[in-house]
Amino acid sequence: MSEALETSDPIRNVEHLDRVLSTPTEALVEAMRSLRGDILVLGAGGKMGPNLAVMARRATDAAGVARRVIGVSRFARNEAESALAAAGVETIRCDLLDPDQVAALPDAENIVIMAGMKFGTTGREGLTWALNTVVPGIVARRFAGSRFVVFSTGNVYPLTPVSQSGSLETDPPEPIGEYAYSCLGRERVFDYYAKALNSPTVIARLNYANEPRYGVLVDVANKVWNDQPVDVTMGYVNVIWQGDACAMMLRALEHATVPPVVLNVVGPEVLSVRRLAERFGQLMDKEVRITGVEATDALLSNGLAGYERLGWPEVDHERMVGWIADWVMRDGECLAKPTHFECRDGRF
Repeated sequence: MSEALETSDPIRNVEHLDRVLSTPTEALVEAMRSLRGDILVLGAGGKMGPNLAVMARRATDAAGVARRVIGVSRFARNEAESALAAAGVETIRCDLLDPDQVAALPDAENIVIMAGMKFGTTGREGLTWALNTVVPGIVARRFAGSRFVVFSTGNVYPLTPVSQSGSLETDPPEPIGEYAYSCLGRERVFDYYAKALNSPTVIARLNYANEPRYGVLVDVANKVWNDQPVDVTMGYVNVIWQGDACAMMLRALEHATVPPVVLNVVGPEVLSVRRLAERFGQLMDKEVRITGVEATDALLSNGLAGYERLGWPEVDHERMVGWIADWVMRDGECLAKPTHFECRDGRF
């Protein structure tokens, strides 16, 4: 049983949080036992990167396997590089837009590519497209024949009726906005090179990962705590605990195929933003202010196909809400990067 399930008390501090977020599931440990080769995590310095890379290291150690786990990033946050090194993850600084630097990276049979751009895309569309579509071409050619798990997003889907269960992997993409289009571009580039270079690939469409410092639930909790109105026009969401998302992404390595397989990595429930705000209000003893009226459609994905291959999430939304409410009320660390989940025009 993972530490996430064993921990019913509040998350004490950042160190405790990172330990919980990087605790591998038993199923992941078994997957790491049978997986061949080293693991290279590209984009290991971002929001999820350190937890995923450390989880890979811990799962590998628990499986009793000799394997290098290497985190690659520009490491704009020095503390992320230090935390990885302390956990036994090798680190390499690299600008993934520079083909020469990418060429110098060590070979690895397993590539998890998390690098990309979302925040601040409006006004920096050129950089967004470069990071989300040029980097994939550089990386795919450098590691031809390796096994890939590619982080993508549910934003490539259209808004779907709330009465349905969310978009399926077989539904045609209909991106809204340049960010979503650039993410579909990333998928198409990896799809091309997977087939051209015989590189088994999983394209994992994530929405939305949450932990106490970041995520949709943190956005809602902060508004309630700070007496700000919660906009419910985008009235329904999927959320998933970041530790569960990391475990599912790493397990996806054993399901990579040519042509690539697409899997949604999402929470199992369609959650009402209004109800989430009201629950935070109860836990925080705050009056909730609501603005807007729920639209009949929302950005939602169906995760059943992913659960069949990657396992069910272990942490439910009620536990996430409890942990996050407590964290926000104690003025815990916040990454100050709103998800903009309420945006319906794709402008981030």
